[in-house]
Amino acid sequence: MVQILRINSTNEDFIALVKKLDAELTIIDGDEHAFYDQYNKIHDIKYAVVLYSNGIPVSCGAIKEFTAESVEVKRMYTLPEHRGKGFAVQVLNELEKWAAELGYKKCILETGKRQVDAVRLYEKSGYERIENYGQYAGVENSICFEKELEIPAERS
Repeated sequence: MVQILRINSTNEDFIALVKKLDAELTIIDGDEHAFYDQYNKIHDIKYAVVLYSNGIPVSCGAIKEFTAESVEVKRMYTLPEHRGKGFAVQVLNELEKWAAELGYKKCILETGKRQVDAVRLYEKSGYERIENYGQYAGVENSICFEKELEIPAERS
């Protein structure tokens, strides 16, 4: 059974999953990890989700306001032994739905070129590559994406 909870960054399961994400990214990013790490602190994230499979926290993600009309998708992670089961898609869909409910019109995000599975996830989820934004402008390893959100029927 799969359950997705909307939480914030104080949730212990979210914190534990993010620690595993950071450990994995330390290896993937190598010498560049310190640069990315400074932009991935979770202490002020209000909107996060944790996906539970049979009561076990296995996947997470978060959104953070970027502009008045857009949120940045952050801290997407699925435990390696639970990948390939569609959990990341479910987490991303829930984050997009929540962002739209909050009135945002667009999601943006950054991922690394070496994170091939993440790039594939975003492309198959309808995200389009954009010019690297903000702190990622000119960063060779970064790929940035955006997706327009569907506004919920009660808001349109």
